[in-house]
Amino acid sequence: MNDRNLDPTAARPEPARRDFVKTTSAAGLGLLILKPEIVRGSQANSALTVGLIGAGRRGTYVSGFFAKNEFGRVAALCDIYEDQLKAAAAKFSGAKLFRNHKDLLASDVDAVYIATPPYLHPEHFEAAVAARKHIFMEKPAAVDVAGCNRVLAAARKADKSKRISIDYQQRYGKEYKAAHQIVKSGQLGGIRMVRASWLSGGLPVRSGHPASEEKMRNWLFYRERSGDIIVEQDCHNLDVVNWFMGTHPVRACGYGGRAVRKDIGNILDNLALTYEFANGTVFSYSANQFAAGGFVDVGEAFLCDKGSIYTSRQGYKLYNKPKRGVPPDEVPTRYDITMDAVNEFIEGARTGKIENAAFFAVESTLTAILGREAIYRKKELTWDELLKLAEVRHRQDFEPLADARGSVSAVKSAEAF
Repeated sequence: MNDRNLDPTAARPEPARRDFVKTTSAAGLGLLILKPEIVRGSQANSALTVGLIGAGRRGTYVSGFFAKNEFGRVAALCDIYEDQLKAAAAKFSGAKLFRNHKDLLASDVDAVYIATPPYLHPEHFEAAVAARKHIFMEKPAAVDVAGCNRVLAAARKADKSKRISIDYQQRYGKEYKAAHQIVKSGQLGGIRMVRASWLSGGLPVRSGHPASEEKMRNWLFYRERSGDIIVEQDCHNLDVVNWFMGTHPVRACGYGGRAVRKDIGNILDNLALTYEFANGTVFSYSANQFAAGGFVDVGEAFLCDKGSIYTSRQGYKLYNKPKRGVPPDEVPTRYDITMDAVNEFIEGARTGKIENAAFFAVESTLTAILGREAIYRKKELTWDELLKLAEVRHRQDFEPLADARGSVSAVKSAEAF
């Protein structure tokens, strides 16, 4: 295996100068401004048609933001389950219905929103790239190193006139962007320590389906489908930390277990990790999926030379006062910042503000996998060691997909997506 292929920060060829113009403000975000004359047809003056692949809870919810945007239209829906397809169709009238993602991708929609279980992301991402669609995909990029490698390979082949965004929505939230600018401006000095957490409640469990469908209907609870809680959910925190730090950590160690949730699946319900960056900065992380009494702590704290800043989906708090005990400056967020991610995607796809977010998405996904593997193996693991992992995890650590899918009908259902 070529380790360089797995490195999302590896040098990538620049697009042809005749097609793209890099802007100073966009360069740091991996954004490219496409010349108006090569935006396809009259798309800049019309609604972006979007096809949803995976009409579950998240997919249907986020598609609502596409529908609310005056320049977006949910034109197609795809799911392997009739009940989910019917429920989504009731919310997006006039949308064409598909049972196979390949058929949807062969249609004339401008963009696709991939909201299938994470283990399917590499396959569906590859297909969407091959179909030359604008792509908005749920995080994580994949559930293992091999899947990340597939996403990277496809991203490098992607049509450079198509926008690729991944739903790490903090990167698009207005207050998150403002907090990031505060840190990057240097007014707080350098980041000297990081703490983050996702301490919150449990996940909703589906019921009433045949046993053969269990690991698809409740994919969240099966590590071979979701990647475990750190890859599927906690990757949001890790992405923010990578973004603010400007790089990924180089090693991790930690512990995790199943303290409360023992009646379904095989994922952890609590964990604690310590990451270290190449410059020696220590990042302390903790997460769980139980919260008796309603306790919640979801966010990131950056402790710097001249102050600190705490970020979350509820806004940010800036601690830069000369004396202790003085309340921080608070800037609240009063809406779901997923809306910012969707609106920026629609605007970019329509007007030629192109990004390929697959690269940082893979980096953040690998950061989560690094922590997961350190927990599973109960020893410190480095970034370089992670990239050398076999493409298929050891049987004793990770159920092979062939075993996890259960019955033949469940295998066929997964392949039909």
